[in-house]
Amino acid sequence: MARPDDEEGAVAPGHPLAKGYLPLPRGAPAGKESVEPQNGPKAGTFPVNGAPDSLAAASGVLGGPQTPLAAEEETQARLLPAGAGAETPGAESTPLPRTALSPRRFVVLLIFSLYSLVNAFQWIQYSIISNVFGGFYGVTLLHIDWLSMVYMVAYVPLIFPATWLLDTRGLRLTALLGSGLNCLGAWIKCGSVQQHLFWVTMLGQCLCSVAQVFILGLPSRIASVWFGPKEVSTACATAVLGNQLGTAVGFLLPPVLVPNTQNDTNLLAYNISTMFYGTSAVATLLFILTAIAFKEKPRYPPSQAQAALQDSPPEEYSYKKSIRNLFKNIPFVLLLITYGIMTGAFYSVSTLLNQMILTYYEGEEVNAGRIGLTLVVAGMVGSILCGLWLDYTKTYKQTTLIVYILSFIGMVIFTFTLDLGYIIIVFVTGGVLGFFMTGYLPLGFEFAVEITYPESEGTSSGLLNASAQIFGILFTLAQGKLTSDYGPKAGNIFLCVWMFIGIILTALIKSDLRRHNINIGITNVDVKAVPADSPTDQESKTVMLSKQSESAI
Repeated sequence: MARPDDEEGAVAPGHPLAKGYLPLPRGAPAGKESVEPQNGPKAGTFPVNGAPDSLAAASGVLGGPQTPLAAEEETQARLLPAGAGAETPGAESTPLPRTALSPRRFVVLLIFSLYSLVNAFQWIQYSIISNVFGGFYGVTLLHIDWLSMVYMVAYVPLIFPATWLLDTRGLRLTALLGSGLNCLGAWIKCGSVQQHLFWVTMLGQCLCSVAQVFILGLPSRIASVWFGPKEVSTACATAVLGNQLGTAVGFLLPPVLVPNTQNDTNLLAYNISTMFYGTSAVATLLFILTAIAFKEKPRYPPSQAQAALQDSPPEEYSYKKSIRNLFKNIPFVLLLITYGIMTGAFYSVSTLLNQMILTYYEGEEVNAGRIGLTLVVAGMVGSILCGLWLDYTKTYKQTTLIVYILSFIGMVIFTFTLDLGYIIIVFVTGGVLGFFMTGYLPLGFEFAVEITYPESEGTSSGLLNASAQIFGILFTLAQGKLTSDYGPKAGNIFLCVWMFIGIILTALIKSDLRRHNINIGITNVDVKAVPADSPTDQESKTVMLSKQSESAI
């Protein structure tokens, strides 16, 4: 993972914290100043919430220098409030780094969410009016389905170089690549509005699918790097929300902007051109804003977990070792499978929704789009509520399992009410399904970060998304075949079976909240003392959160 350069005043004097290492005070030798901390836990533990953020007070007790919090050019950082019982390290212990929250984090989150929105819109804009595009270009529905599935196909081989780039070159460059490729793909599509140029629109869609590789893995990384412990899950949910909102807009606008006027080819071409040019204009604006306002990191880390990671020298990071560690982590491997099943099912339902609706409700293209909108908007509400709930309770496994079960129930209800002949029922069941199924997405990201800390958030999120793309491709092809041969009910039952398997595997995941434990100060669990790296003080010691048994489930 790319580690930010040291910033003046970002870390108080003392030995640097190595990645995943915490200080273990040993007491001051004779002749050196040693001050007993007052009204706090014993040295060697972190304060509640991991936030001894009033560093001036800590430095004053220690008699050490105080580092004033200088105002940033664009913002004034706000120190995190110290938790009750905040401790003061001993004189020879490593003083905890200064942590702060910057208002710029909201700008970064907003810009990312908006260009993620445009990328998701371009993913689904063909499928929701697949019959219209199929007639315009003179291709089969399978060709149109591939305009969505190319997003999934591109992700799998590109995820490893993309996460390597994120970890070694940083957040800003990755964001620029995602926004820039998204913009370029949108402009290429503008040149495809002729009936014989299907290959041009596929080329533009391929570039957008590559852009997606640099987008989907960023929500948990942005949340961890920019947001504090009490808001990190909500921030991740909000970042995912942008992608979901893009899918919602993709369900809503194309049927309105490009109505089914295949008897008038010129009018159809004009409407498609209007949609493509409008998308390109918005994507261009967002790329400019990304280049101007997107920063690599805040001046000060927002949490003690981030402070420990940022203090690690870049040469200590090994991408290959990080990948190996993740695949040796049994709870993460189980989450990798369950997340792939749930998200792959969502991708499949979204891609084939138009075909499923039109099978039972002929001529309802606009309502098919509205049902898709209902599904995703309900999921957006679910995402935010789940994020807020996680920040409040930190019950990652319990929440994930409950949402998985409710998603399965929603899928069963949707499957067996789709053919009743009342489209209002489809709106209701689609909303219930979407609330839980898409609400699950940020849960998986945050749960993965917790059980894999201190590994890169971008790498764990990237692997989750790769699993989702693989399952999405397989599910879309299988469900599409079953829908064509036996009807939508058979395809949906296929997904229900897989989601039930996902419930069982989710129940087997061991909940080991490593990042949360660092932030709240739990350092007395399976710790091991090792010599400090500092050559100037061989008596200093550090402790490392040892790897807990990952074979136990």
